[in-house]
Amino acid sequence: MSAFIDKMRRRGGRYLGVRSAPVRPERGTFSLSFDDIPVSAWTEAGPILKEHGVAATYYVAGGLSDGQNLGLPQFSTDHLQQLFAAGHEVGCHTFGHTSALSVSPEAYAADLDRNAVWVAERLDGHVMTTFAYPYGDVSVGAKAVVADRFRLARGVRDGVNARTADRANMQAIGLESRRLPGYDLEALMAETAAKKGWLIAYGHDVMDAPTPYGCTPADLDRVIRLAKAAGLDIQPVGAAWDRMAA
Repeated sequence: MSAFIDKMRRRGGRYLGVRSAPVRPERGTFSLSFDDIPVSAWTEAGPILKEHGVAATYYVAGGLSDGQNLGLPQFSTDHLQQLFAAGHEVGCHTFGHTSALSVSPEAYAADLDRNAVWVAERLDGHVMTTFAYPYGDVSVGAKAVVADRFRLARGVRDGVNARTADRANMQAIGLESRRLPGYDLEALMAETAAKKGWLIAYGHDVMDAPTPYGCTPADLDRVIRLAKAAGLDIQPVGAAWDRMAA
């Protein structure tokens, strides 16, 4: 019964409480994002991003710092400061990597506030303006809390954002070994360019033998090359949103 209720709540979060916003960049846009920040998302992905001259968005949950998640070591404060200094965006992923389905909206808000303080203390007062839902879990109540605090929130529902989108639950594709075989990446890049849309990708670890939620360095390199070949503007999530707003 609980699984059924959670399924209905996810559906409600997806289709209710929509904050419609225009998505009309001057040309097709592509954004890379990494959730949780396993160490390899910086130590392995960082040099690839630098080689290509692109910046990404790292969604941080302060409670994971110096810990383990999915059996992998997670980022340290030094890693977070390094990637921020390198020009990458730092966005919010709650403090406790908290599912919106597991707590009340009030508790979710408190968790967001805790993460805001934690990040600001380590990044010279940095204020996070974009958000990604842990596990992709969205409830109507949490969605309202997030929409009040952030300009933009990213979910995990597949697709290209074009013309209009729900700024409180933007569509994305999973740069994950469990999902990548199901995507025609070249077609998605071509669709983004043709529609002048916005394609957002999310991943986790970056290793030669990734978890089901991560990708290989070769996968990351390939997706960037495909985005460039399609003529897409590659920007972090927040910067891409700024350009569209302007």
